[in-house]
Amino acid sequence: MPDNLTPEPKEPSLTGRPRTPADEPGWERAALERIALAAITEQRAARRWKIFFRFVFLIVLLVAIWGAVDFSGDKVAATGRHTAMVSLDGEISADTNANAEDIDAALQSAFEDSGTAGVILRCNSPGGSPVQAGIIYNEIRRLRAKYPSIPLYVVVGDMCASGGYYAAAAADKIYVDKASIVGSIGVLMDSFGFTGLMDKLGIQRRLHTSGENKGFFDPFSPETPKMDEHAQEMLDEIHAQFTDAVRQGRGKRLHETPDMFSGLFWTGQKSVELGLADGLGDADYVARDLFKAPDIVDYTVKESITDRVARKFGAAVGNGAVHAMALGGKMTLR
Repeated sequence: MPDNLTPEPKEPSLTGRPRTPADEPGWERAALERIALAAITEQRAARRWKIFFRFVFLIVLLVAIWGAVDFSGDKVAATGRHTAMVSLDGEISADTNANAEDIDAALQSAFEDSGTAGVILRCNSPGGSPVQAGIIYNEIRRLRAKYPSIPLYVVVGDMCASGGYYAAAAADKIYVDKASIVGSIGVLMDSFGFTGLMDKLGIQRRLHTSGENKGFFDPFSPETPKMDEHAQEMLDEIHAQFTDAVRQGRGKRLHETPDMFSGLFWTGQKSVELGLADGLGDADYVARDLFKAPDIVDYTVKESITDRVARKFGAAVGNGAVHAMALGGKMTLR
């Protein structure tokens, strides 16, 4: 038998040339099937890569959310001797982070911790609701009486004005930066009046009430002397409450001047001279040199992820604008 076998020649076609795949019966169908199979294989590969990249994107997104959100909750892990800190940051209002419920809850947790050597209320606020500020003020005084061995000092950042100072006045001591803004002990009520514009546009206000004074402070109705007088009486009453709270909190340290309760504000350095503050210093100074507990533990109630998303997309701003338009006037300490 020979070592090399030569292939048998293909059966010639009817035309006399060698037979090719095109001469096989059903070759068109086979070619189409191969093309379709290749397309399907390519689509499957593309789909796998698409799923893979979506999965990678999802992982990156989850990692970013995990890093941006504190999932530890409101509880603070047990620790040794430390300085407890609570932040009062921004406008004081029931629908902001600086609301009395959260601030008071954080202060209570700080005082109840057996390792707390002292509490710092870090304040950076232009003011806000007199009700919310008054609630915080009263809670500070209650906690100071309940835990007399634990001091509470306020440390001011950029600003501690109006309602912010209302709450801060309850502290044992107040420390500021020399350039901080402090004071603004006064009350205001602001709104808008559209009556002139409505007259020009030919718009009528149709307001029906069941009480003579029920339409007070409606921004679409003209002011009256009776309305102004009533509003001023309320402002003066709340201002007196604010003034009394400052005097009780600061006591003999306060060096009163004719302008002290006029709504003016001063630098941190001047506020020390006036007795509105006790000295210059930041949170580290208070914790390290005054409380002798340099380790600082933050007890501030954290913002939830839903609140953070709503704030990012401006929902809170939009709701606040609608609410202000509906109420007409809102009384604030600023």
